[in-house]
Amino acid sequence: MHLLLGPVGEVLHTGPTLARLRPQTRLKGASVLDIFEVTRPRQIAAWEDLRPLQGKILHLVFRDHPMTAFKGCLAATGQGMVLNLSFGISIMDALRDYALTAADFAATDMTVELLYLFEAKSAAMEESRKLNLRLRGAMVAAEAQALTDTLTGLSNRRALDHLLERLCHGREPFAAMHLDLDHFKAVNDTLGHAAGDHVLRHVAIILTEETRSGDTVARIGGDEFVLVFPKLQDRALLDTIAQRIIARLCQPIPYCDTHCHISGSIGTVLSGDYDRLDMGRMMADADAALYRSKKAGRGCHQFFHQVTDDD
Repeated sequence: MHLLLGPVGEVLHTGPTLARLRPQTRLKGASVLDIFEVTRPRQIAAWEDLRPLQGKILHLVFRDHPMTAFKGCLAATGQGMVLNLSFGISIMDALRDYALTAADFAATDMTVELLYLFEAKSAAMEESRKLNLRLRGAMVAAEAQALTDTLTGLSNRRALDHLLERLCHGREPFAAMHLDLDHFKAVNDTLGHAAGDHVLRHVAIILTEETRSGDTVARIGGDEFVLVFPKLQDRALLDTIAQRIIARLCQPIPYCDTHCHISGSIGTVLSGDYDRLDMGRMMADADAALYRSKKAGRGCHQFFHQVTDDD
């Protein structure tokens, strides 16, 4: 891009690319300092200030909008001068504002090569970003799979251990229910493992529906489940939840042309009953309360009691 300037800085000729930038403005005959403001060096107010700067790097901007920035250099030619211009670091703004193409740049202008490098770098960075997203997605999926029971979609024992360890270390109050299905073995023995799997998935739905969104339901064994209720210490409410679960488990479960019959026994522990929270101790106590529910005739719920269950 260039301007051919006369003896007093008037525009005698405009290069085609520069003319494209101001198609509605008559550049020929105008003073170069009416078209551009020289931002560096400062205090360039007249042609007499600009003319002695031939061979120096100049920084200029259009006086009207868009106020595109340029780098320039003056070179003497006869009685006038040539002002050679380039976009410099404003090239991306210029491409956006003027829809320039490779044809708008001289064959010797390195701008096109730099743009190709920029586009190649941008494409490589975009591919890298997409790859990172895919890897991140795969990692998240793998982590979720490692913490999920594949049959029921509930949390598994590993996820439960992580949760209980965090709750115990954080001293956050919580309650834990240990649920064991009654008569599940009979379903497997008489109707087969497919029926057993159907029952387990049905139980998972019941447990999810009977708990809050912030609670955790985990399958930790064949027909064993643990339910964790953060910030819940209300015995009456916990017993209501347990009784509601048991009532639903006792309802016949349709399977093919028959029904499966199970029930559930539950033992519950509350973190508030312990001076020092220990995950292993609490789960052992929940198991003891569950065992007492089994002894009481199955299909019932018991809280852990230190004296009763330790005997």
